[in-house]
Amino acid sequence: MRTTVLDVDTSGRPFLDLTGDVERFCSPEGDGLCNVFVPHATAGVALFELHAGSEDDVAEAIGRLLPRDGRWQHRHGSPGHGADHVLPVFVSPSLVLPVVGGRPALGTWQYVVMVDTNGDNPRRQVRLSFLPG
Repeated sequence: MRTTVLDVDTSGRPFLDLTGDVERFCSPEGDGLCNVFVPHATAGVALFELHAGSEDDVAEAIGRLLPRDGRWQHRHGSPGHGADHVLPVFVSPSLVLPVVGGRPALGTWQYVVMVDTNGDNPRRQVRLSFLPG
């Protein structure tokens, strides 16, 4: 198994496209599995379409599901920060991708996207691991 850690900055962006990073990581490999893991209690990783208005739709859906108000028991940080701690229940902190011929086998409109609504901590890490098939 081969592993690397990406240091990323999500300042002001709830969605960070990791697709290119994942593709570069997988490119010297053959067939296998790539695990993408976000080791944070307030972030996740998902597959969805970008650049067609989907970001706004996903942000609205997250805002409706997890409003940033005073209802949360977890209260440290910025107002509504408790919602950030519930996010990983809906957006998993990891995903596994099939890799074929050194390329993630993504669908036509699928992007690997880090979801991070926590503006309090923009310094993040993403762990990529490749398991040969």
